[in-house]
Amino acid sequence: MKEKLTPKDIEKIQAEIDHRKLVLRPQILDAVREARAQGDLSENFEYSAAKRENGTNNSRIRYLERVLKNAVIVEDHTTSDEIGLNKTVTVYIPEDDECETYKIVTSIRGNSMKNLISIESPLGKALLRHHVGDKVMIPVSSDYSYEVEIREIKDTSDEEDDNIRAF
Repeated sequence: MKEKLTPKDIEKIQAEIDHRKLVLRPQILDAVREARAQGDLSENFEYSAAKRENGTNNSRIRYLERVLKNAVIVEDHTTSDEIGLNKTVTVYIPEDDECETYKIVTSIRGNSMKNLISIESPLGKALLRHHVGDKVMIPVSSDYSYEVEIREIKDTSDEEDDNIRAF
């Protein structure tokens, strides 16, 4: 599956790859060598843990390289008064009589627990390109949807956000 990423996402992923290759990998390999030097490998917990950490690190590097190889670069072309990528939107939910605030992000940054909503999610898709005052129907399933009213849109693209999910 092609991951939709912003140029900033790509930069952060490449920085993580570089850190894992240039900093973590040598440290982990040193730990493996040290543990191996302790003797009997069949009962050496440190050796097993270091080998497992090395495998985890290498798997993460391969995964991130695959994400970059298959990435589709997306950019926000919305106006300042439209909901788009890296904008924070406050919506009123009449059904619950409450307001919720979400930041619209790429799927790799999505985290509903932190109100980071992916452009690929039903909520994210429904809100895109709408304006303050618009009422939008959010599809939840084939037989249920709910309405929200857009109360505020803020451009938060310059705010630092290190929330690239670890898979």
